[in-house]
Amino acid sequence: MQSDTQAPKVGVIMGSKSDWPVMEHAVAMLERLGVPCETRVVSAHRTPDLLFDYAKGAAERGLSVIIAGAGGAAHLPGMVASQTVLPVLGVPVESKALKGLDSLLSIVQMPGGIAVGTLAIGKAGATNAGLMAAQIVGLQDATVRAAVEAFRAEQTRTVLDHPDPRPESE
Repeated sequence: MQSDTQAPKVGVIMGSKSDWPVMEHAVAMLERLGVPCETRVVSAHRTPDLLFDYAKGAAERGLSVIIAGAGGAAHLPGMVASQTVLPVLGVPVESKALKGLDSLLSIVQMPGGIAVGTLAIGKAGATNAGLMAAQIVGLQDATVRAAVEAFRAEQTRTVLDHPDPRPESE
């Protein structure tokens, strides 16, 4: 699935369809900032050949960044990073047994020499992965950089316009 008619700049992959409720937040942020992306399930354990093909061909297909979300053993981000020189952003997906701590530790504890940028567990991590991917794309794309700057200015404006934390009375 591709987010629009432009060639994708970011690949958003996940180990299972069940990861979509978290990873959709990365896609939503990319779409909000005008960054074309592609999404697909690529399992480190069930489809290792697909994983290697996807990662090895990512740069050739025009991707600049890969966001990889995974839960449990969470090998997907590290295995993808081992097969490409593109930046890989890992999103730990919350697991039932250990609430995502297992996923976080699996992703963040990469050996020296294979880098994976690891984000927070769950929705916040996916949202920030989308934002960080846009920032990386924005290094070479002034339109995306301007969209990130506008997003940040909007966040600032929202806080300054509503400094009172109490609910507004009707």
